[in-house]
Amino acid sequence: MRRLPAIASLALLLLAHAAAARGLVVIANPASGVDKLSRDDAVNIFMGRYRKLPSGIVAFPIDIGSDSSTRKEFYNLLVDKDTAEVDAYWARLVFSGQTSPPLQVPDEKTAVELVAGNRSAIAYVDRDRVNSRVKVVLELETR
Repeated sequence: MRRLPAIASLALLLLAHAAAARGLVVIANPASGVDKLSRDDAVNIFMGRYRKLPSGIVAFPIDIGSDSSTRKEFYNLLVDKDTAEVDAYWARLVFSGQTSPPLQVPDEKTAVELVAGNRSAIAYVDRDRVNSRVKVVLELETR
């Protein structure tokens, strides 16, 4: 009878570890010439400050749909802002004619496909979405 609580505790611990290990990552096309991005590089690209990857090619940032939990977590981890703040930031930049926001796609599967097919593309996804057609260039630590 005592084994059941111990087994349940172990199962919960393993699930928590698996969820933490998954995390969010920034991915790029293997032909992009980018092996690693710094956190500052990611902030600058996804917030429209720079439009080039460190390799010199034009960056094509991809955002996951506006209601996605992945998007909410990404911007919270990257710039400590919620999606309403990010949307307001982009509204100001677009209105002033300074730059345009990342392309928004409906889901992570679409983001991975676009990155795999375009050497300029960069996106963020859950680690479990990564396949051999893209490469991880930045791992974001969950809080």
